[in-house]
Amino acid sequence: MKDMKWWQKTVVYQIYPKSFLDTTGSGQGDIPGVTKRLDYLKTLGVGAVWLTPVYPSPMVDNGYDIADYTAIDPSYGTMADMEELIAEGKKRNIRIVMDLVYNHTSDKHQWFEESKASRDNAKADWYIWRDAKPDGSAPTNWRSIFGGSAWTWCEERQQYYLHTFAEAQPDLNWENPQVRQALYAAANFWLDKGVGGFRIDAIVYIKKPQEFIDGEPDSADGMVSIHSMIADTPGILDFLHEFRREVFDGHDIFTVAEANGVEPSELKDWVGDQGAFDMLFEFSHTNLEFPDGELWCHATGWKPELVKELKAVLSASQQATADNGWYPIFFENHDQFRSVRHFFPDDSDPKITSKMLATVLFTLRGTPFIYEGQELGMDNVAWDSIEDYNDISSHGQYELALKEGVTPQEAMKVIHRYSRDNARTPMQWTKGRQAGFTKGTPWLPVHDDYRSCCVESEALDETSTLLYYRQLARIRANGDAAGVLQQGDYTELLPDNPDVYAFRRRFGCRQVVTLANFSGYEVLYDAKKLAGADLLISSQEGSAKGVLRPYEAVCYLMETEKGGEAK
Repeated sequence: MKDMKWWQKTVVYQIYPKSFLDTTGSGQGDIPGVTKRLDYLKTLGVGAVWLTPVYPSPMVDNGYDIADYTAIDPSYGTMADMEELIAEGKKRNIRIVMDLVYNHTSDKHQWFEESKASRDNAKADWYIWRDAKPDGSAPTNWRSIFGGSAWTWCEERQQYYLHTFAEAQPDLNWENPQVRQALYAAANFWLDKGVGGFRIDAIVYIKKPQEFIDGEPDSADGMVSIHSMIADTPGILDFLHEFRREVFDGHDIFTVAEANGVEPSELKDWVGDQGAFDMLFEFSHTNLEFPDGELWCHATGWKPELVKELKAVLSASQQATADNGWYPIFFENHDQFRSVRHFFPDDSDPKITSKMLATVLFTLRGTPFIYEGQELGMDNVAWDSIEDYNDISSHGQYELALKEGVTPQEAMKVIHRYSRDNARTPMQWTKGRQAGFTKGTPWLPVHDDYRSCCVESEALDETSTLLYYRQLARIRANGDAAGVLQQGDYTELLPDNPDVYAFRRRFGCRQVVTLANFSGYEVLYDAKKLAGADLLISSQEGSAKGVLRPYEAVCYLMETEKGGEAK
């Protein structure tokens, strides 16, 4: 293997700044709050922090509706605060990674304000405009990701504009080279500030089809998900390679793109030496419950039979990046509900399941991505009314469920499980008021479990999820298994076992075997395969070879003969 890059050997920690730490009493987290917790992040082996957007924004979609790509929203602080964060991070060998939202802007961005003013101004075609159908209706029957038509009428231009997401997030026209150059300039602005890389949002939607046509309706509203109509349109990679040449090449950074819908088999075209990015978030493993795409009310919920599919898609992603590219390992982010609910039955214990999943996270091949609070085993919330939820997607999905004939009570159950607010409740630092997140009133309520599930409590509990994450980070970074976990190849073991995800990592004369029981009952396996192996780590105390207790994970380290099988 070629020399490893710094970002392949470290851990990345995703921060949702609005929910991380408030230093002003506003009830909303801020950039100085991130700076204040850099030493905490270092205890988790973190070498890069991915910040979700902190740019000026009307906050219709909590910052993913950007009004200025090269400034800081006052609610988060100042540019001086950002420069201090970058500088303090560098002192601790922690790089700051910015979130680029380049499919769309806010409708308050000056570009859109100018574009909508007339059909013949300098930015008239910076966004995607279409005339109405002869009857005055929207150009197509596409449904936006957040629900409702993907088209909104503009009185000034007497045309519709396209928005893949919310009405307040008009899509940029990437076919216009001036648009692309303006976006590249904004990214280079942040490179000049010293950032360590970029996460690129919703990138699969930037290329639109040549013809805009109606799709086959997939719901009772008579619409079709825009995702199925525009995602990964041929020609998109031409844009992305230009992006790489104009911005990424020649810098000691990493890039990771969000690419919902890209299959593992396609990864070779997106990442690696000839790809557009270093890594790609694809969602095969997080979308297993969604047979109809973005329709939450059609989701299946977690079922034991999904374990087999989970194993298959994780292995496919590992194999697709085995010789080309690199895999960003993740089970949570700001758009996903908490992993202790995602991959396990409702009656499972988060304290147990969180450690099992952490074992998989740190021992797969790739760079582990931790989302804030994941290292504590933070859980979903279940608020009484849809009005209690801030997430724009939750409101759209609730209305869509009602149109599908779901009762309000059942619709709320869907929201309880899948709402993005599950991941956005405030970070739980202490057992004190508002979990130490703020001295004011938090923008979202703190989870009820904060006294037991917080940094203060878990730092003192030898069996806690937090200390287990720290232990895993040390094992991956240093010691006998570090070379294997950072550079070793990947082979799935026990592929036919319906309950256990097992795999081997091998590098040189050493190998690490991970076995994780995704079931709520004890499972036996052939212990002879681990003859001579030493226990590296176990998610539960008192592990024994040949037996996995409910939701237990174990790792074993063994010597091999010149890279062969274990003796």
